[in-house]
Amino acid sequence: MIKEFEGRTEQEAIENAASALNIDREEFDVEILDVSRKSLFRKGNVKIKVYIDDNGSMADENPEAASDFEQKTVSYLEELIELMGYPGKVDIAFREEKKLGLTIVSDHSGILIGKKGKNLDAIQLILNVYAGQLENSKRVIVDAENYRNRHEETIIRQAARTADQVIKSKRSRLLEPMNPFERRLVHTSLNDIVDVETKSEGEGLYRQVRIIYKGSASS
Repeated sequence: MIKEFEGRTEQEAIENAASALNIDREEFDVEILDVSRKSLFRKGNVKIKVYIDDNGSMADENPEAASDFEQKTVSYLEELIELMGYPGKVDIAFREEKKLGLTIVSDHSGILIGKKGKNLDAIQLILNVYAGQLENSKRVIVDAENYRNRHEETIIRQAARTADQVIKSKRSRLLEPMNPFERRLVHTSLNDIVDVETKSEGEGLYRQVRIIYKGSASS
C-alpha cells in the first residue's frame, strides 16, 4: 500500500501518517515528494509518500523484477501500453504473497487512467488474464500516478459528506454507480456511524449505494 500525507514539516507529516495508519514510525518507509517554502501568502508544507503493506510491515520498494513471473508481467504490460500508442515504463510498486502491484510511469498517464479510472481497470483486467496463465494464485494491481489511493480517499470523503447530509436531513441519498470494490469501501467506511446504514441497489457490475438514516438508540 502506498499513501500520501502532508504536514508543515517533514516530522509533522510523518506523525500524521503514523497517527492515520495507527502504526509505529519504524513500520513504514518514507519518500519526500514535495517541499513548499513558507511565504507571506502561503504556509510552508511538506508532502511525503508512505510505503506499507496490508499487514503493517514495510513494503518492498525494489522497482526491478525479482522473478520470472514479475519479469514477464512487467514486459507484457509495457508491450500492451506501447501497442496502445501510449508507451511508458513499468515498475514494481509492492509485493505480497498473493498480490503484485505495478505502477506505470508515462507521459500519457492521464489517458491510461481514463475517466474514473476505467482505462486503468481495463488494462488491469487484460493483464490479469495474462498473469493468470502464468500463476493462478497471484493477482496484479495496476496503478499510475498513485491514482488508486487518491481515488479511494475521494470515495471515502464523499461517503462521509453524504452521510452527514443524510443525518441532517434524515433522508436517504444514493451515491453514483460504483464497482464492487468501491461499494465495499463505502460500506466499510460508514459501518461505525450508528445513525446511518448502507445498502447496494440495482443490477450489474456498477450498482449504487444508498445511505439511509436510521437514527441512534439515544435519539
